[in-house]
Amino acid sequence: MITDNRRTFSKLLVIAVAMFGFGFALVPFYKKICEVTGINDLQKADVVENTQVDTSRTLVLELDANTRNELPWKFRAMESSVRVHPGQLVQVMFEVRNDSDAAVTGQAIPSYGPQVAGQYFRKLDCFCFSTQELKAREVRRMPVVFVIHPDLPKDVNTVTLSYTFFRVEGTRTGAVPTAGRPPV
Repeated sequence: MITDNRRTFSKLLVIAVAMFGFGFALVPFYKKICEVTGINDLQKADVVENTQVDTSRTLVLELDANTRNELPWKFRAMESSVRVHPGQLVQVMFEVRNDSDAAVTGQAIPSYGPQVAGQYFRKLDCFCFSTQELKAREVRRMPVVFVIHPDLPKDVNTVTLSYTFFRVEGTRTGAVPTAGRPPV
């Protein structure tokens, strides 16, 4: 009986080692099959390129940042202007600083110059999508990610993106309004 158990153990050990080796052998075998058939060949894969970018045209994007008098914040664009191609994915940064000793909530409203440019501006991420609460003396850098659509009229060569922060009254951290009733 002991010899039968040893023989079974030996067979199972050989099978386990063979399966382990087969698993390692599959990787180069799979790569060779993919290379021969051209399936999933990452070395020959074309680089994905955004064909929507109009590289023949360059726009100057001027960045402007403002706050209303009742808001104790300093707000500025990290760059005053950037050069972009229509269709190009662009990220610009803004910085806001709360100069007061209390938390303050604000909301940024964008505007565009010329006004027609607003129709061709596609923001993917923007601090203006929601209110911003800054703690006392807090400084925050906030990105805006956008694309200016290539259909922007050809006579528009300079676009101004301007944000104005307004104070938002009546907001409290953690307060969730209940339908039909103001927050407590």
